[in-house]
Formats: sequence, structure tokens, C-alpha cells
Amino acid sequence: QVQLVESGGGSVQAGGSLRLSCARSGFTYSSYSMAWFRQAPGKEREGVARIYVAADATAYADSVKGRFTISHDDVNSTLYLQMISLQPEDTAMYYCAAGRALVWSFVPDDWSDWGQGTQVTVSS
Repeated sequence: QVQLVESGGGSVQAGGSLRLSCARSGFTYSSYSMAWFRQAPGKEREGVARIYVAADATAYADSVKGRFTISHDDVNSTLYLQMISLQPEDTAMYYCAAGRALVWSFVPDDWSDWGQGTQVTVSS
């Protein structure tokens, strides 16, 4: 059974940085994609960054390009999201997601596995 466990969230001031981690276990996929989504209160879940691990191919939402970096450490089975220049509008619960093979989408229903989330709060 796939398990995804996020960590690294917290409270920072605008302009600050955080690095989120997502530890995965139970994978049986020979190839897979992973992603970070976020959901603010009263808003829909939105994709932030995704990676197709086999090709190290990445994509980002326009709102975070140049500020967020997704990466994957296969040795430690961990997905990361480095976030810099954080703004109050980045405040949300951040979720790690995974899917079999190539999932080149920010549609939540296209992703099969989800973590429980980690809260990021940015104050002005």
C-alpha cells in the first residue's frame, strides 16, 4: 500500500523560505510521477509542481514559477518542494501526490495516491 507522509510546513513571514518533504513507501510502480498540490480554505485544490521521475521532467503553476523547485531523491524515497520568496497568497495546506507512470496533469482526479498534508502559513 502506497504511503505518502509530508513534513516541513510551518509559519513564516513574507519573503521567507520553507522546504517541504514527502516520504514515500509501498511503491510498486516501475515508473511514476509525483506532485505537490495546495488547498487554501474555501478554494479548490490546485497543482503547484509535478515531476515525472524517470525523465526528471518538471512543470510548475505560473503562480510559483521561479520561486518553487520540485525535486526527488530516489535513494531516500523522498520528494521535496523548495519554496522561496513566500507570499501570504501561498498560505495553504500542501499535499503530496503520486501516480503510476506519466501523469502530466494538475487535475487532482488524475493522481491516485495522496498524503495527509502539511500546513504552510505566510504572514505579511
